[in-house]
Amino acid sequence: MQKVYDSCFDLDKRCYDEYGLNEDILMEHAASGMENFIRENFAIGCSVLIVAGKGNNGADGIALARLLYGDYDVRLLLASKPTSDMAKLQLKRAEAVGIKTTKEIADADVVVDAIFGSGLKRELDDETIALVNTLNELSGYKIACDIPTGINEHGNIENVAFKADATFAMGALKKSYFLDSVKDFVGEIRVVNLGVSQKLYDIETKMFVLEKNDLVLPSRKLQSAHKGTFGHVAILCGEKEGAAVISAKASMRFGVGLATLVIQDKVYTPPYLMQSTTLPANTTAIAVGMGLGTFFEESFLEKHIVSNLLPIVIDADALYSKKILSVLSQKRKIVVTPHPKEFISMWKILTGEEVSVDELQEDRFEYVKKFSLQFPNVVLLLKGANTIISYKDQIYINPLGSSKLSKGGSGDVLSGLIASLLAQGYDALHSAIHGSLALTMAAKNFSGSSYAMLPTDLIDEIGKLE
Repeated sequence: MQKVYDSCFDLDKRCYDEYGLNEDILMEHAASGMENFIRENFAIGCSVLIVAGKGNNGADGIALARLLYGDYDVRLLLASKPTSDMAKLQLKRAEAVGIKTTKEIADADVVVDAIFGSGLKRELDDETIALVNTLNELSGYKIACDIPTGINEHGNIENVAFKADATFAMGALKKSYFLDSVKDFVGEIRVVNLGVSQKLYDIETKMFVLEKNDLVLPSRKLQSAHKGTFGHVAILCGEKEGAAVISAKASMRFGVGLATLVIQDKVYTPPYLMQSTTLPANTTAIAVGMGLGTFFEESFLEKHIVSNLLPIVIDADALYSKKILSVLSQKRKIVVTPHPKEFISMWKILTGEEVSVDELQEDRFEYVKKFSLQFPNVVLLLKGANTIISYKDQIYINPLGSSKLSKGGSGDVLSGLIASLLAQGYDALHSAIHGSLALTMAAKNFSGSSYAMLPTDLIDEIGKLE
C-alpha cells in the first residue's frame, strides 16, 4: 500500500524547510531516477529523444539529457524556450557538456515527454497538440516525466495526452494518476526518490493505492472448525437468477461455510447451494441486487432486508430501490458496489441531485468523498478501471483491474466475494478491499485470451490465489 496525495507541493516544501534541500537537489534526483531506469533497460548507444517544455518539468528533461549524454545518442528538442530559472540553468549546464538542441522529431529507442507536469491548468495549444500527436506515433519506449502531457492538475484529459509506457512520479503518487480516463496513458507508474527516504518525504494522508501484496485471503487455520464457523450468506435471487447463482458460487469459493439463494420459485443450482423462500435463521450476511429486478414485494424487502441489522452488500438493481437504499442510514456493516451509472441513480435517490456519468467520471474522488461524508457508516466501492473504495475520510484505490473484467457477471462475482467475507466476520472496509483485490488478481492470473474470460473462469482463479 502506498500513500497518495492531491499534490506534492507540501512534501517538496518540507524538503526545503526541514532538510535543507533545494529545488536543484530535488531536480537532480528526479532526473537521476529516469536515468537509472534507462541505463538498466537500454544498452549504451541507444537513441533517446527528450522533448522539454519551458518550465520545471522541462528542466527535469534537460537534466536527464545531460546525465545520459556521452553514453547515449541524446536528442534534446525544446518545445518552448525555457522560462523558469531552473530550466534556464539546466539548459546552460547541458550546453556546457556539449549538447546541441534539435528541431527534428525522429524515432528513437526511448522517447521522453517533459513538456508539461502535473500543474497543467489550461488546454493545450494547437502546436502542443500536434507535437503530442507526433510523439504518440513514434515506436520507441515512451516515458512521461511526472505525468503525461495533456493530463491536467485534476487528472482529466481535455483533448489529447502523451501515451506513456511508464510514468515517473516525482517524490510520491498523486490522485491525478488514478482517474479512469488516464489509465491508458500513464502506463506503469514508478515513484522516484528525491533525496531522502520515502518515510522522511511522506506526510500524513487519508488516501492510499492498493498493491497485490496487500491482499489477505480468508483464514482457515482453526482445525476444530465446522461449516457454521465460517458463516452463512443469503443472496436474494430475483428475475435474472444467473447473477445471484454466480454470486453464491463466488462466495462459496471464497470460504463462506454456507450459501443460500432466497427465492420465490425453485431454480437450477449446483448441489452445494441451498434454496429458501425466507432468510435462513442462521444467516450472517446478505447480498442483494444482482439480477434482482422487481421480483420481491416491498413488504418482503422490509421484513428481510430493512428490518434487520445483518451485514449487507448492495449492488446492481438494489441501487435503484429507494426501499433498499433506506438501510444506508442504519448502523450495520454495509457495502455498496455501484458502477458509475448505478452511482448516479443512487445519488439522485439519496440526495435529489442529478449528476451525469461524465460529471461523475471527471470528479470521481470528490463524489466519493461527498458520499462518505453523508453516509459515514457505509463502505462505498465505486467500480471502474481504477476502483475507489471509501469509508469515512479514508480512500483506497485499486488500480489492478483489467479489461478482462469488462464482461457481465464480473460484478456479481465481486459481490459474492465481499458478502463471503462479511459472512465470515470481517469488517465492511476490509471485506471490500480484499474482495476487490481478489477479483482483480484472479483476473490477472487468467491465462486465456483477454476477451475470453467467463465469470466461472474468474471463480476458478479465485480458488488458486495464494
